[in-house]
Amino acid sequence: MTTPTNQKITATAHTNIALVKYWGKADQSLIIPQTDSLSLTLKAFYTTTSVVFDPRLSSDTITFDGVLASHDDQEKMSRFLDLVRAQADVSLRAAVTTVNHVPVAAGLASSASGYAALAAAASRAAGLNLSRHDLSRLARRGSGSASRSVFGGFAAWHRGTDDATSYAYPIDEQPDWDLGVMAVVLDQTTKKISSRTGMQRSVATSPFYPVWIEANEQDFDAIQVAIKAHDIESLGQITEHNALRMHALTLSAEPGFTYFNGATLAAIELVQQTRQELGGRYYFTIDAGPNVKIIGLRTDLETQLLPRMQAHFGAANVLLTAAGPGVTIQADNPTGKDLNS
Repeated sequence: MTTPTNQKITATAHTNIALVKYWGKADQSLIIPQTDSLSLTLKAFYTTTSVVFDPRLSSDTITFDGVLASHDDQEKMSRFLDLVRAQADVSLRAAVTTVNHVPVAAGLASSASGYAALAAAASRAAGLNLSRHDLSRLARRGSGSASRSVFGGFAAWHRGTDDATSYAYPIDEQPDWDLGVMAVVLDQTTKKISSRTGMQRSVATSPFYPVWIEANEQDFDAIQVAIKAHDIESLGQITEHNALRMHALTLSAEPGFTYFNGATLAAIELVQQTRQELGGRYYFTIDAGPNVKIIGLRTDLETQLLPRMQAHFGAANVLLTAAGPGVTIQADNPTGKDLNS
């Protein structure tokens, strides 16, 4: 049995973009994926979450951006907090305050940063001192991609076969090459088909799903070679092909569906056209939402693609960022004690 800290613990975690995708679960309850995956954590998009376990509370209280969470969100996050309580052997209810700096449910992986931050803050507030390995396993139980947001830079998620063997780990937390990421925010509304539903339908009905697993394994191995070699062309080509194959699963499901819209296709075409005309090294990817992310050499993104994207989609909707850090934890006390290990 651990002893809760009786302090408000605050954690910040950054979202990530999957370069080799996770799409489909082998175990729905434990969130064990069908494949390994690899991502890049982003500097500009993040979630800050504070947690305190309070004996005066009769139930968990959870607020998002100053607003009380919906009934469904409250239940989901309370179930996640139950995992923390069980691991720490405590029964106290928690007050949770979350501030999101990510467009929610629009394909920018707000759940990744959200559950990574919640896992870090709640576990430490409950008196646990988890390794990053075990923190990634805990975060995975809230959102699979959250396991990777525990780490900065390039991170991978090993699919494993059970709770103990499915975890994330760092590949290169501080990439020392001229990498940039452009996010083109095309729609901030909540998507009509959740990632969970989309994955289940794709796994159950797409005739191409077995081929997807085989191709994903090849991509996972190849992209690590590209990262080690700082080979942006190979990394980018693998990223694009992997994204398109993932979305082919949604189109080939029964009934078929897509996360694209007209603006998504226009952004993809603009990336391809500019790259062909100017010889730039930048490559698109799309997750479960309409927004487009582009990874490439920062100098090429700034000088070639940024002006065209801003002119077409508006400067406010195009953001250039870089690789971001892993999760950080801090106690809310007068000394501002840093709790990162």
